[in-house]
Amino acid sequence: MATTGISGLDVQSLVSQLMSIERRPIDKLNTKVTDTQSKISSFGTLSGLVASLQTSAQGLKTALQGFSATPADAAILSATASSSAAAGTYTIEVSRLAKAQTLASVGQSSQTTAISASATSATLSISIGGVAQPDITIPAGATLQGVRDAINSANLGVTASIINDGSATPYRLVLTANEAGTSKAISNISSSDGDINALLNFDGSTGAMEQKVIPQTALFKVNNIDIESASNTYTDAIQGVTLTLKATTTAPTSLTVARDTAAVKTAADKFVEAYNALYSQLKSRSAYGSSTATAGVLAGDNTVRQMLNQLREMFTTPATGGTLSYLSEIGITTQAGGSLKLDSSKFSTAMANNFADVDNLLNGAAGFVTRLDAWATSVTQTGGLIAQRTDNLQSSIKGYNAQIEQLEKRMTAIQKQYTTTYTNLNMLLMSMNDTSNYLTSQFG
Repeated sequence: MATTGISGLDVQSLVSQLMSIERRPIDKLNTKVTDTQSKISSFGTLSGLVASLQTSAQGLKTALQGFSATPADAAILSATASSSAAAGTYTIEVSRLAKAQTLASVGQSSQTTAISASATSATLSISIGGVAQPDITIPAGATLQGVRDAINSANLGVTASIINDGSATPYRLVLTANEAGTSKAISNISSSDGDINALLNFDGSTGAMEQKVIPQTALFKVNNIDIESASNTYTDAIQGVTLTLKATTTAPTSLTVARDTAAVKTAADKFVEAYNALYSQLKSRSAYGSSTATAGVLAGDNTVRQMLNQLREMFTTPATGGTLSYLSEIGITTQAGGSLKLDSSKFSTAMANNFADVDNLLNGAAGFVTRLDAWATSVTQTGGLIAQRTDNLQSSIKGYNAQIEQLEKRMTAIQKQYTTTYTNLNMLLMSMNDTSNYLTSQFG
């Protein structure tokens, strides 16, 4: 009589398959965690775009307050203007540039040979602008290099260097005042060491040190008014303008101070670009899916809807306090998809014809830039829309992880139960198989 043998179970494979079914709730929770983390990441991106828009809005505000200072001849002078500048054209004449004093010693054959044979240290006294400075200690056996280094270490407002003039005794110690004008010039040099003093003494006009560049102040005129300056850079000769003199003039030149419309135009371009970047991401990340498009990570999210609605309301609410009420009046229009477009020609014309009202439209108490700046702060600050939504999402992740932790504990118990049950079953089947084989052999 023929019989069929009973096979053993693959317990490990069977338990693994059963556990994959048991773990489906955990898999779903892990998917929720991943999706929620993607939402948090998206809000981080949106927060960065809002901050960029705020920066561009503040840049536009600053640009509207700015002035440019344009010289007729850039070789004569350069200039910068602050927001306090007064527009106008100014006549400039430069009769003398400020110069920093330069002194040079007689040449030495070596820069590494001791200047003095004295075995004790010496002092070097320097006066600047008639005011004695703290004495400098010159070590015994100091070389030309050593004297240079000691002077520079003292930080008296003088820079020491060694120049090689190519002669038989080429090494010359050169002292240059760090600032131009007589008040910053060296007025006296003396040393307690005779050899050092013989090399470096100076009394303001004569001495062993030769004055190579005589210190002088700058002399110039603004609208025929004489001005003297210790430096070639002078502030507020013209209100809010800093002048930097470069060369003397043979005839009057001019400087034009005006609203910096080029900077405003550049800032407006950046503002529109930053707005469109934010608006595009708000739309795409909150879009619902279709048969041809995948849903955005934040599809249906109420926070994103609020942000979009607030932006739309902001740009459809008129500004007050001037003759202009809407951005479209200065060439910034809303396109069909919600993005902005800048008409450069119209914008430039509006600034040229009515700058004060353009400024009010953007920077006034109810201006678009003012409102947008405040909105950006309210959205991104602690407790703002994005922070609140991100906190809620973080709380959801904590809840999911807590559920996962509990289910993992349950999975451990279930897997142990399955392993025990099917191991016992397998042993029973193997025992039955042995009995079957015995009976088969007996009947045979």
